[in-house]
Amino acid sequence: MAAERLKESLAPMGFLEAAVKISHTSPDIPAEVQVSMREHFLRRTQRMQRQTTEPASSTRHSSFKRHLPRQMQVSSLDLGDDYVDVDEQATSIGRIKPELYKQATLESEESGKGSGGKTCGKINFSLRYDYENETLLVTVLKAFDLPAKDLCGSSDPYVKIYLLPDRKKFQTRVHRKTLNPTFDESFQFPVPYEELPARKLHLSVFDFDRFSRHDMIGEVVLDNLLEVSDLSRETSVWRDIMYATTESVDLGEIMFSLCYLPTAGRLTLTVIKCRNLKAMDITGYSDPYVKVSLICDGKRLKKKKTTIKKNTLNPVYNEAIIFDIPPESMDQVSLHISVMDYDLVGHNEIIGVTRVGCRAEGLGRDHWNEMLAYPRKPIAHWHPLQESKKSEKEWKTRTASFDSQGSCPSPKAPASP
Repeated sequence: MAAERLKESLAPMGFLEAAVKISHTSPDIPAEVQVSMREHFLRRTQRMQRQTTEPASSTRHSSFKRHLPRQMQVSSLDLGDDYVDVDEQATSIGRIKPELYKQATLESEESGKGSGGKTCGKINFSLRYDYENETLLVTVLKAFDLPAKDLCGSSDPYVKIYLLPDRKKFQTRVHRKTLNPTFDESFQFPVPYEELPARKLHLSVFDFDRFSRHDMIGEVVLDNLLEVSDLSRETSVWRDIMYATTESVDLGEIMFSLCYLPTAGRLTLTVIKCRNLKAMDITGYSDPYVKVSLICDGKRLKKKKTTIKKNTLNPVYNEAIIFDIPPESMDQVSLHISVMDYDLVGHNEIIGVTRVGCRAEGLGRDHWNEMLAYPRKPIAHWHPLQESKKSEKEWKTRTASFDSQGSCPSPKAPASP
């Protein structure tokens, strides 16, 4: 009965008061001990309150706190009976060695540098610099594990080699029906040694097709030629072939001027020259000419072209092309400039294109607006060439809203005074 009455008396009271009351009912405990016990319980209670109180945090840490439950709680792991404390047995077995991971990372970067995308096999080539003749010797050795591009489960691979920014191109022989070709072909690029850090070695791997356009397998770009070694001795390099459908080689630039005479309604485009054009022929050169089309409402109204310049990647034209456009139609038309490679047999190939007009992008729009702001004055600029398919897609997207508003009237010559 006394124990039940004691429990009932302790129930509504806190832990501290209960402890003090028990001490009062014990005549054997001295008063000094009771005071020390009371102070001990007070300190213990305060410490427990500090531990259980969660500090307030700012909202900028909320995202970090969301990830905390995902972290591994080491204290909750069941290490088992076989676990031996580090203090009891000092050993290197099972320890993490960061230097091993660093070495593995370096090896993976060397084997697949820039491997942000899909790979299509590997290619092996060697580099050596001839100091006496100031030439870079590039030897394409072999390729390994190429993808099959033909229906028979094989490919007919060959390699194109560029030393950018120069457009001169070399090409290996075609190897029939193999996914692991051995080339062993060397090519020489005249280049001063001090220019090597600024040059880029570009290798494009293709699958030859007799009756259609050759399929591109992939490409390799080596940014800094001196990154591998000083090239005093022949250095062998392995690289992953990165998947690509078109060559990422720059297509070149074209310079032309625009001049508009409002009183006569005459637009003059003068093709001045091109530079660093992409080589389209096996000889490492092209036979370029420029074709200019007058576009309105997505329709080609007129087209004119320059003469053909043989075997050059830096043609000079200085030829004027004239279109008659009234002032009220100037905000409705555009010019499509294509640099073409002439072929005696077969179709002429497009090297690159650019556009100027009110609805063009970037430099094409700025050049057009500058021409309108300064009438009767020739305005000349360099324009980088773009791929034909990409340029046409962007152009159709930008002109879709304009086409929905109605057809564009054909430009007419201004009325004679």
